Amino acid sequence: MLSLLVFAPACVAVILLLWPKPPDRAVHWVWILVSGAEVAAVAALWAGYDGGIGYEVDTPWIPGVGSRYHLGLDGLSLPLIGLTAVVFCMCAIYSRRHGDRPRRFAALFLALETTCIGLFAALDLLVFFVFFDLSIVGMYAVIAGWGHGAQAARSALKFFLYTFIGSLALLVGFIGLFLAASPHTFDMLALTAQAPLNGRGVAGGLVLLAIGVGLAVKTPTFPFHTWLPPAHTDAPAAGSAVLAGVLLKMGTYGFLRIAMPMLPEAWRRYAVVAVVVGVVSVLYGALVALAQTSFKRMIAYTSVNHMGYILLAVGAAGLVAGTDPQARAVALTGAVTQMVSHGLITGALFLLAGILYERGGTYEMDAYGGLAADTPRFTALTVIAAFASLGLPGFSGFIAEFQIFAGSFGPAPVGAGIALLGILLTAALFLWALHRLFLGPSRHALSRPADVTGSEIAAIAPLLTLSVVIGIFPRPLLDLIEPAAHNVVDLVAR
Repeated sequence: MLSLLVFAPACVAVILLLWPKPPDRAVHWVWILVSGAEVAAVAALWAGYDGGIGYEVDTPWIPGVGSRYHLGLDGLSLPLIGLTAVVFCMCAIYSRRHGDRPRRFAALFLALETTCIGLFAALDLLVFFVFFDLSIVGMYAVIAGWGHGAQAARSALKFFLYTFIGSLALLVGFIGLFLAASPHTFDMLALTAQAPLNGRGVAGGLVLLAIGVGLAVKTPTFPFHTWLPPAHTDAPAAGSAVLAGVLLKMGTYGFLRIAMPMLPEAWRRYAVVAVVVGVVSVLYGALVALAQTSFKRMIAYTSVNHMGYILLAVGAAGLVAGTDPQARAVALTGAVTQMVSHGLITGALFLLAGILYERGGTYEMDAYGGLAADTPRFTALTVIAAFASLGLPGFSGFIAEFQIFAGSFGPAPVGAGIALLGILLTAALFLWALHRLFLGPSRHALSRPADVTGSEIAAIAPLLTLSVVIGIFPRPLLDLIEPAAHNVVDLVAR
């Protein structure tokens, strides 16, 4: 069942590419139906999950180096696989009117969905790495092939080079873990149980550095974030939604799945670095976002800000001495919740930015004004998404950030106190953006239809609805995450 969930989209992508001259309408409906089936399959797996590593698949792959085709789900991976399926499905619905080479566009997104789900399900480092690298290739093709603007190819190349160099650093770290293990293996569960570099001093620190750099580039955090704004600005709306909603989570997920449990001693020693990087990312991302005139670049920089909260949480969870394990588990639970929340909300924001560009031909906020009068539905969706992103109670962002700060103030009170300023800055930047876009006299003639269409509402409203559901009824999600978070805290404390 799990292998089918992972590879079904890629198989359909191959069928679409081999289908001679299919009607555009048929291509879009195949894409929507397959993506919807993935959502239903994840829901069925979630309903049947009963703890631990579920739905495990484990067969030999490259026996000579101890690598196996090993997949499984737990409380860390299942929420992110659910997020992946939902975001890709909403992008399929949003792209229903996409007329530029729709067959290739749909096939590329289906193949990219396989790489994302496969990475979150992987329990072998080489399998993880293969999906990690393939996701880079897929997103490069999206930006280079369907990006808009004269700099699209340059932005795609910058994205590829930065993240590919990061993946090479990640591979070096994986090889270090493999060589330290006895017997040599790339199996994640075996490496987690062994923690092979405990007591190795410098070696453990170097391997953590390699893995940390590789994951930080993908996340991205300051100062590895410079590929992100141009990639988002020039990517198509659906590409930006997937990049921010799903691909960035590969980095933060790697910290929880690989760096923390497999290198516990090194993580405890250098956890304060993660706290500092997280706090700097929170403040830097918010301040630079506040200075933007482009709506899409502003949203891109808020991703640096929100990923900083996750780094703060995972860093605080590594500050073991004299701290409460329950508080550190709360911080990690908040980190995973933040991944899900950010994916839903920022995915919606990027789709809304795409609508703005399609109607007005620019992302520059000062080119608009008074949109509330002509586009009430677009205004309502954007206002809801903005309030959700700034962490207003009643939305998933509040649940996530409350847990992060509640769990981080004990282990890292100074860092958490400084990071609180990020919430004020995020509120300021979104309120200022809403003022420029929707209030005052109209300064731009929009194409018709000016307001959002039914298919656009069908793509964006479910993302925001899920954020509200998690914000009001968080228990089902937290019940899934909390046991896994406690397990990571116990592993780090070894």
